[in-house]
Amino acid sequence: MYIPKYFKVTNVDEIWDFVQKNSFGTIVTTEQGKPIATHLPLGLHKKGDDYYLTGHMAYGNPQWRTFESCEDVLVMFQGAHAYISSSWYSHENVPTWNYQAVHMYGKASILEKDQLIEDLTKMLEKYEGNRENPVLWDKLSPQLLESQLKGIVGFKIKVGEIQAAYKLSQNRNETDYTNIVNNLQNETSPNSKEMAELMKNKRKNTN
Repeated sequence: MYIPKYFKVTNVDEIWDFVQKNSFGTIVTTEQGKPIATHLPLGLHKKGDDYYLTGHMAYGNPQWRTFESCEDVLVMFQGAHAYISSSWYSHENVPTWNYQAVHMYGKASILEKDQLIEDLTKMLEKYEGNRENPVLWDKLSPQLLESQLKGIVGFKIKVGEIQAAYKLSQNRNETDYTNIVNNLQNETSPNSKEMAELMKNKRKNTN
C-alpha cells in the first residue's frame, strides 16, 4: 500500500485497536495468478510477541484451498472515509478523499476442529455477549452445531507485516483543518460525520 509519510501509522497498539473496532476484513489470495477475495469478520489475538487473525469461511468457498500455495495472504481493513471538497480550503487546490486503512500480510493455515470451536465461541461472545438474549455457543443444540461445523473451514493467519494509513488531512494548516471538520459535520452522510468526529479527536489527542 502506498503511504505518504504524513499518513503513515506505526504504533502497533493503535493499529490493533483500530482493527478490533473494524474487524470485518477482506482476505486476498491468488489462484493461478488471479486475485480472489472474501469478506469476513475476523478475530484478533496476541500470543507472546506474535499477532494472529482467525476466522472461517464456507467449505464450498475455493479460496481456503489457496492458503497452502500462497506464501502470503493479504488482509485489508477499512475504517471511516469521506470526500473532502477543495472548496473547504483557504486557497486553490484539488479535492481528495480521507480514509483509514490497514493491510496485514501473513501465512495462513487451517484450524483443527477444537481450535475452530474455540474461535467460534469467542466470536459469539464478542458479538452476542451484550445483547438482551445472547445466542452463545453453549445455548445452541449439539445437532445444529455439528451440522454447521461440517459446512465451514476455520483458519488462522500469523501476521508478518503490517501497513497502516490514516489520511486525515494532517498535511493541512490549522485553518483548513478546522474548516474541513466543520463542513464534514454539516454533511448528510454518516461517513462524513464519522470522519469529522475522528479528525476532532485526533487533533485533540495530538495537541
